Amino acid sequence: MASTYTSNGGIELIATGEQSGTWGTTTNTNLSIIDRLTNGVGAISLTGTTHTLTTSDGTLSDGQYRVLVFGGSPSGTNTVTISPNDGQHLYFVKNNSGQSVVLTQGSGGNVTVANGKSAIVYADGGGASAAVVDITSTFVPPGALLAANDLSDLADAPTALTNLGLTATAAELNVLNGITASTAELNILDGVTATTAELNILDGVTADATEINVLDGITASTAELNYNDITTLGTSEASKVVTADANGVVIFDAGVVEDDTSITSSSGTATLNCRDGNVFSHTLTEDVTYTFSNAPASGRAFGFTLKVVQDSTARTITWPAAVDWAGATAPTLSTGSGDVDVFVFFTVDNGTTWYGFTAGQDMS
Repeated sequence: MASTYTSNGGIELIATGEQSGTWGTTTNTNLSIIDRLTNGVGAISLTGTTHTLTTSDGTLSDGQYRVLVFGGSPSGTNTVTISPNDGQHLYFVKNNSGQSVVLTQGSGGNVTVANGKSAIVYADGGGASAAVVDITSTFVPPGALLAANDLSDLADAPTALTNLGLTATAAELNVLNGITASTAELNILDGVTATTAELNILDGVTADATEINVLDGITASTAELNYNDITTLGTSEASKVVTADANGVVIFDAGVVEDDTSITSSSGTATLNCRDGNVFSHTLTEDVTYTFSNAPASGRAFGFTLKVVQDSTARTITWPAAVDWAGATAPTLSTGSGDVDVFVFFTVDNGTTWYGFTAGQDMS
């Protein structure tokens, strides 16, 4: 009697009295097939758009691997046909091929494993109508709630919270739904009863000492609150660097000290940025055209002083067209090497007009 083979793994079943003297070879092959069926990891290289995964009787073959790692360079979605169609198989699949892989065995259902994804599938061996089934799709995702605490089929938040053993009120839900929060809603956040004073912190109304205490956890005095309320501090307040009286007049206790902002020119141009300060110094190295930038809005006054140091070669300055000089005539620069000229400018209309004055020349 000739040998037969197992339906699914292709393991040779030696008939009684057969293969005298070759049992060792056949048995070793069978054990290798069993090892591959139970623990084997096969690297399956794909090309084109089709591939046949075959289980051969009595010999090692790719269809006997337990784990299939698809790779290679398929030209598109690759359809892998499990052959023969009457063998039952369980596969752990990892797709690293760069394309989607479709596992099929017959006219029944197929399973698509996207590139970079994994799946556990089984082929039912049903012949021409065989199907491949994705077991992974029935798994509960990690961290998902089970049984009565599964929220996926619940219609609203109150039901979900009840299912979790929590009782939600309408006031509590308003915290999340964008509707104006009430005192009851705010209590959910701080764990204590909220007062009107506490609510003022969120509604934009002027906060008083009680409201401030809600944030800092301690009792604040009127004097402490005045640290941030400069308009209430008179000019007689002690130990204050900056104070303002009730009319909004600001007093600088120790005067104002401005930095000297040094500017340079490049390709014959230089910019004096009003946001950089009120005093600028420029040692000329070339003829230069000035631009005044970022003047404050109309109705606010801004002025600055410019110190110009002449080069060893007499340089010239082209002033912005918006500068209005006395007599409509721009000053002539001092020409001696190291000569210092000082100019003052101010505007009240966002730089539409700059009034320019010569404060001093040839001051070296």
